[in-house]
Amino acid sequence: MKTKELDLAYKLRHALDQSAADLPTKTVERLASARNIALLRKKQDSAVHVVVPQAAFAGHSAGSSSPKLFAWISRAGLVIPLAALVFGLMGIYQFEQRQQIIESAAIDAEVLTDDLPLSAYLDNGFGAFLAKGED
Repeated sequence: MKTKELDLAYKLRHALDQSAADLPTKTVERLASARNIALLRKKQDSAVHVVVPQAAFAGHSAGSSSPKLFAWISRAGLVIPLAALVFGLMGIYQFEQRQQIIESAAIDAEVLTDDLPLSAYLDNGFGAFLAKGED
C-alpha cells in the first residue's frame, strides 16, 4: 500500500476506536454477542485436498512405466509442433523456389519467341527505349 493509503487507514481506525468508546454499554454488549454468534456460525475451514502425481516431484522414479509414458508424451508434445514447423518452412521454401523457376522460364520463353534479336536486349539504348515507352 502507498503511504497515503496507510495514513488514511490508521486515521479511520483511530476514529472508529474513539467512536466505539463513546457507544453505550448495552450497544457494545449486543455487538459483542452478535460477533460471537457470527463466529460460531462461521463454517469451519475445510481441509483442502490436492492430488499431485508422484512423477511431479524431482528425482522420483516409480517402478511403473506410466511416468515414462507421460515423459515420452510430453517430449512428443514439444517435438511434433517443431517438426511440423520445420516441414512447413521447407514446403514454403520449395514452393517459392518453384514459383521463381516458373517465372524465369516464362520470361525466357517470351524473350526467345520475340521478334527482336538477343543483341537488342543487351544494348544500353534498348533499356532507355523501354523506360521511355512505359511513361
